[in-house]
Formats: sequence, structure tokens, C-alpha cells
Amino acid sequence: MSRREEYEAKTEKLLGSIAEANGVSVYDVEYVKEAGDFFLRVYIDKPEGVNIQDCENVSRRLSDELDREDFIPDAYILEVSSPGLGRTLKKEKHLQAALGEKVEIRLFRPVEKCREFSGVLESFDAECVTIQDGDTARTFKRADTAVIRLAVDF
Repeated sequence: MSRREEYEAKTEKLLGSIAEANGVSVYDVEYVKEAGDFFLRVYIDKPEGVNIQDCENVSRRLSDELDREDFIPDAYILEVSSPGLGRTLKKEKHLQAALGEKVEIRLFRPVEKCREFSGVLESFDAECVTIQDGDTARTFKRADTAVIRLAVDF
């Protein structure tokens, strides 16, 4: 397990009771370095959507727990937010919840001279993801996908 994965897993464990006490669920946790700064990003969700108060409540409690546990030696910025409408579908539970929904897939390498595809998420397994675009079903290897996210139509 990498240092990043360890920090994410420990943070997600701390979040369990905090999320429950605040009536939200943990969507994802990521620890990343951007422009020289480390960020610990926590994404929370609930059926009716999260609001700024939910984010603030979770952030305050989590910040206190992170200070108490002190397992991340680097200076970092804690961010707590909603995963948004066009949320990234990284985990099995994310894909399962999105079955039947329109998604966008971006590939690392072009297929038929295209790197971006959209369609309804029909199925997935550990190896592949299948979308339906009109009459065309397309199956992509998960290892070839850079990102899968919910499509946002306005």
C-alpha cells in the first residue's frame, strides 16, 4: 500500500462515525499533490445533496480527528465538498449506483481516432465497462480508461 493509499484509507476510517453523525455518506477520499501543495480531499454525499453546512460540520470534526491522530507528516490543505453532478466513478459502488445513467468515458489512448465516448452505463466488471450509445454498445477495458464520470446535460 502506498503512502497516499494509506492516508486515504486511514482518513476514510476516521470519517465513518463523523459522516454518520452528520447524516451524510463518504463518497471518496483522495490525497494529491498539486502545484507544490498537498490536498486531502473528502467528498461527502446524501440523497438530497449536501450543503455548505454539511461540509463545514464534517470538516471541523474531521480536522480535530486528523490533528489528534496526526498520521500525515506533510503540511496539507483539507477540503470537504460534494462530489458534484459530474462526479467521477472510481469505485465499484460508484459504478453500481450509476447503472442505467448516462456517463462519459475518457481513454488514455484513442479508439477509432477518438478518446472520449458517452452513453448509458449498461454493465461493468473488474475488467471492462460497457456503455450503450443509441444502437451501439461499446465495451472498454477498465485499464484503458482514464476517467469515467456521470454526464451532465443542461
